[in-house]
Order: sequence, then C-alpha cells, then structure tokens
Amino acid sequence: PGRPVRPTNRLPASHNPLRLGTRFYLPGLAPVSFCEPGKDEQWTTPAGSEIELFVNRLDSVESVLPYEYTAFDFCSAPSEKRPSENLGQVLFGERIEPSPYKFKFRVNEECSHVCTKNYNTEKQEEKIKLDFLKKGMLLNYQHHWIVDNMPVTWCYEVEASQKFCNPGFPIGCYVTEASQPKDACVVNTDFNARDTFYLFNHVDITIFYHVVENEAAGARLVTAKMQPRSFKHTNSDHPDCTGEPMGINNKFTGELKVAYTYSVKFVEDKNIRWASRWDYILESMPHTNIQWFSIMNSLVIVLFLSGMVAMIMLRTLHKDIARYNQMDSVEDAQEEFGWKLVHGDVFRPPRKGMLLSVFLGSGTQIFIMTFVTLFFACLGFLSPANRGALMTCAVVLWVLLGTPAGYVAARFYKSFGGEKWKTNVLLTAFLCPGVVFADFFLMNLILWGEGSSAAMPFGTLVAILALWFCISVPLTFIGAYFGFKRSAIEHPVRTNQIPRQIPEQSFYTRPLPGIIMGGILPFGCIFIQLFFILNSIWSHQMYYMFGFLFLVFIILVITCSEATILLCYFHLCAEDYHWQWRSFLTSGFTAIYFLVYAIHYFYSKLQISGMASTILYFGYTMIMALIFFLFTGTIGFFACFWFVTKIYSVVKVD
Repeated sequence: PGRPVRPTNRLPASHNPLRLGTRFYLPGLAPVSFCEPGKDEQWTTPAGSEIELFVNRLDSVESVLPYEYTAFDFCSAPSEKRPSENLGQVLFGERIEPSPYKFKFRVNEECSHVCTKNYNTEKQEEKIKLDFLKKGMLLNYQHHWIVDNMPVTWCYEVEASQKFCNPGFPIGCYVTEASQPKDACVVNTDFNARDTFYLFNHVDITIFYHVVENEAAGARLVTAKMQPRSFKHTNSDHPDCTGEPMGINNKFTGELKVAYTYSVKFVEDKNIRWASRWDYILESMPHTNIQWFSIMNSLVIVLFLSGMVAMIMLRTLHKDIARYNQMDSVEDAQEEFGWKLVHGDVFRPPRKGMLLSVFLGSGTQIFIMTFVTLFFACLGFLSPANRGALMTCAVVLWVLLGTPAGYVAARFYKSFGGEKWKTNVLLTAFLCPGVVFADFFLMNLILWGEGSSAAMPFGTLVAILALWFCISVPLTFIGAYFGFKRSAIEHPVRTNQIPRQIPEQSFYTRPLPGIIMGGILPFGCIFIQLFFILNSIWSHQMYYMFGFLFLVFIILVITCSEATILLCYFHLCAEDYHWQWRSFLTSGFTAIYFLVYAIHYFYSKLQISGMASTILYFGYTMIMALIFFLFTGTIGFFACFWFVTKIYSVVKVD
C-alpha cells in the first residue's frame, strides 16, 4: 500500500492544462524525460541529456550519528547550489548536495577519473582525514546516492538465493587482525590482508531506462544500480581500473594516493514502467507475509476483546439495568450493589485534574495529527520518494492542531471543577511540547558536539520555536477560550457531597495490577509493526507499508478502547469509582511496554557502539514513548468516559 511516487519540479509536455483528458499528475509528482545529447532540439518536451547524481548524508547501523558527504574527504563538486530541503529532511539529518559524478543520457563511460586524494600521515590535518575515513569503514558507514530522485541501489544475493537491494553502499570494509572479514569484505576473497581497510574507490553504475511511447517524447529512468569496487590504480592520474584492491593497512605511515573512478552503462528495459520503478527495492524486502501474520494476530485480539465487551454490554449490563430500573421500593434500593451503588461518586472530579486535562488536550492533538498523517500516507502523498514529507506533514499538523488541544483541555478542566484557567491554558501550550523540545535540544547539543549532519542548524531551531510560539500557542489559547466559554459537561447523575468509602479491593481490582494488565493487549497488536518502524529509524531501512500501519492504527484504537472499558467495568462493579486517571494510565501503560521493547531492540538487534550514540538512542526513544503515552492514554480515557456516561444515563436514579 502507498506506492512511492517521485517529486520533481520539472514537468513533461503532457502537463498541459489543455491536454489532461486521459490522465493527471499530482502537484510536483510528474516524471522527467531525458534524451541523447544533440537530439533535444527535436523534442517538444523540455527533456535534457544531462543526468545529475546527488549525494546524501552517510549513516551506519553501528552509530546513530550521520555525517555529511563532505565530512569524509571524498571528491566534491565545485561550489554548486544545493537542492532546497524541507523541514522533515532537516529534522532527519538529510543533507542532499551535488556530486562531481555527471552523466550524459545513453553515453556509456568506462573508468572515468573523478579526482585523486593525497594523504601524508606526517601532516596532522591529512592524518586526521585518513583516520576519519578508516573510522567510517570500521563502523560500516553507507553512501546514499540519488539519480532522478531514485536511490542508487546495491543489489546482492542473501541466503536462499534471494536478492536484496540496498539503497546504500559502504565506504569500504575492514579485515581484522585475526583475518576475519567484516561486513562487505565477505564479497571478495581478495580482501584478505590482516588488519587492513579496503576502500571502495570505484563504482560500476548501470542505469535502466524506458522509452516513452504515445506519451511525452524521450525516455524515463526506471532503475539505477551499482556495484562498489576497490582498485589500487597503478597510475592515479590515468587510472585503468585493474589490479589488486585498494588496501590501507591500519598501521600505515607515509604517503598515500587514492584515485576515485566510475563507469556508467545505460540499458533499455521495456518491462519496468516509471510508476512502478521503486517496486524492485520494496519487493526485495521479505516482510509482507510477516505483516499479514501481524494483522491476523491483531484481529484475533480485537475479536476476543469485542466478544467480551459485547457480552458485558448485551448480557450483564442489560440485566443490571433492567433490574435496577425495576426497583421501586426503598427496601430494594437499599440493597443496591455493584456499579449502580457508586452512581453518586462516579463523576466526582479526580485528583490532579489540572494535569489530566492537560494530558488529554495534548493527547487529542497527537491523535488527530497521527490519523491525518497516516491517511495522507495511505494515499501516496507521503511515500519514501517524497523525501521528508512524512515528518514535515506531522510537524505542520501538530502546529495547526493547537485549537483542539486547548479546547479539550479547557472543557475537561472546567467539568472537573477547576478555576485556574490561565494556568491550564499555559500548561496545555507549554508542558508536553516543552518536555519534548528540551529532550530534543539536549540531543541536538550532543549532535553538534559530534559534528553530525543530524544536528539541526540554528536557523531551523529558531523556525521551529517560531512555529510553536507564534502559531501553535495562539491557536491553543483560542481553543481554550471557546472551551471555557462553553457550559460544563453535563453528567447524567448528580454527585454526592460526601465521598463514598471504597471497600477493600482484591488483588486483581487494585489500580496497579489492572493498569499493568491493560497495556498488554494493545502492545500485542503493535509489536510486530513496531519492529519494522524501529528498523526504518535505526537500521535505515525503507518504510513504505503505510496501508498496514493505518490498519494497525485502527486496531490499536479499538483494542485500547475495549481493554479500558472492560477493566473500567470490573472496577466499577468492585465499587471503585476512581476511573479517570486509571483509564488514562491503563491504555497509557502500553508506552511502558514500548519502552521495554525499545531497550530489548537496542541490545538484541543493533550493534550501536559509543556513549554519544547510546545517549541519542535512548533520548529519542523517550520522546517517542512520551508521545505514545499521551496518544494511547487519551484513547483509553475517552472510551471509558463514553462508557460511564452511557451506562449511568440509562438507569433511573432517585
């Protein structure tokens, strides 16, 4: 679900408003056509012959710190204008810039020289550059190249003769002192010298194209693949791309010359259409069967919970209500038991009502933001091809949804009997966003200190603060104004002046066991999906299954609601009427399971090393856990609020 489509600012001739009878392109998502050099004058399209290759930041599964392409002293393009980046790209640390690799359409090149880098270990500056390059190879940092907004992929066979296409390729690799090849060194038996780094200084690029017929003239690029190679060129100024690999001993001293080269070949492919050009990458990721297993697993949990809730609502509650409504005499009324007994206390304002209302406001904001973002992602607007769009959409929506946050917080705070409305609106606007921003700012300081490309520029930081203070905060105030102007929420039963004493509770109806049990089922619905989401964030794998994710989102909402309603009913039957905080924490406890899973994922799946990377991992995980806590807790509270209002509105109360 959610097939990637590619953004571009260049439009083919078919993008003429008078010729859109048979098809249309979404704004900014039209294909680009190319033609051979010298033949562009015969086309009516603005097709060019020059193909630009862009380079993105380099990242590693062994480090959370991404670095810009120029940080590793590779061949760089003369000062050209960098493509503009959206907010989402900047937040994720993407730094796309032009490269010195330039091609002409259908012009094959063999062993073209890009540049030569010289290193002398006696010169401190050059030694630092070489050491940083070695560190990149040791930690398996990966290039990410882009042609016509497609990733240049490195395809290789994994187990069971299955081909995996990686949208990145390594700088190089390392053979340990024990002659143990690490990472990409296993692909070539010539990489066998002990304690030696092998640099991939040559790439064989193959670009597949599809000639467009009956549409805009020219050809469209449909695939870009490459094979990294290592050559110790005998003549670095006139390389011939033959000979032994480019090995750099770990204890090397003296002078070193590294020549960077490339070969490019164009191949016509009539089978791949432009619209399906990302499919070969996505199909190489064998996750679909696991996804269906995850959905079926979640649906079984939902059906089980739905059956339980239906049984309670139709059988038990129906009998209870019928029995309570038939009690006419005072003697019968004195023999009340179960949830009817606490009708005079069930809507008593909770302790710390201010904090609960603030959490509900922020949770509503996050819920609507998540729903709208996933909905647009399902339609294909926020596909991997549209870089940074997912994060940009989420941030912009969060900023614009200040009004519902202020309104919900104000409405519930007023219904809880609160009078400090100024404190309430200020806390709604600043408490949860402030905690997230403070954590994010501390993580940014670490990234700045490490010189990582993920460090947000000062200008972007100011822009985010401006969005928060100049748009989100005023909108929150507007929402709160309307929330306080409305009359308080009317409850179906009156609240007694004197609180009822809660009887001694059994172990299972005490608050803590119920809260811990309540988070298990919602987490069981999402943990498989969670694995793929964490993989996409920390292992830099492409995430594209937004259809599955939207389905899991709906299942999570239903599961949180039903699990909370079940436990709420059991507690009310045990004459415990403190349901407000418990309903929020029952669903919200799913975030604690998420945190435990993230810790397990860190130690079992990742090979992250270094104190800075570890702090960053757990710092960002805490932000995700807080957002998830507010999101799930709000779902649980609203479900329980609806349930309690519903059941007490259908019984006669004297």
